[in-house]
Amino acid sequence: MLEYIYSRFLSKNIPDQLIKKFLTHIGYDYRHWTRPVMHQVCTQLLTDRGIENFDVLEISSGEYWRTLPFRSYQEMNFPEYDICKDILGNQFNLIIADQVFEHLLRPYQAARNVYSMLQPGGYFLVSTPFLIKYHPIPYNCTRWTETGIKYFLAESGFPLEKIITGSWGNRACVKANFSHWARRGWFGSLKNEPNFPVTVWALAQKL
Repeated sequence: MLEYIYSRFLSKNIPDQLIKKFLTHIGYDYRHWTRPVMHQVCTQLLTDRGIENFDVLEISSGEYWRTLPFRSYQEMNFPEYDICKDILGNQFNLIIADQVFEHLLRPYQAARNVYSMLQPGGYFLVSTPFLIKYHPIPYNCTRWTETGIKYFLAESGFPLEKIITGSWGNRACVKANFSHWARRGWFGSLKNEPNFPVTVWALAQKL
């Protein structure tokens, strides 16, 4: 019901931020159900490493990461910015790709480009869906498990021992996302069922 109300508000041209402020006020989590646990765990990983010292590039920016207390933040948006072929001249100590790499035609080349834009000791935070429906934007190519994404990053240049992975999901979330992008709302369970990973993430460090 709240998802219907949310869509109706949008259709009336009510500003998105006002809608989300109202929903937050009444305790409704408007985020996609796939993201809350990933955001929490990955934010803690960055906080433990000195989040305030990071000069950040986000590839295809969303609402969440730009709100964190980084030292600096820059965004480039896929597919207008094609990480498979475009390398920026400056370097960063954190690059974020949140739900991007599953859409890339050449993910290995893209990961090597990320590696080249990181300062020594810098980090690459990448998250991708696993048990989620096909969604071409403009392509939808790849799925990784925790093991798969770890070895994908290792083959792209990151030392295997410097890669931390995680995943989250449950059957209810998988089912809810069959037909539409489900929001967590009030009752979306955050219980993790390891055999039903919806979202997979990794934090890899360049030596």
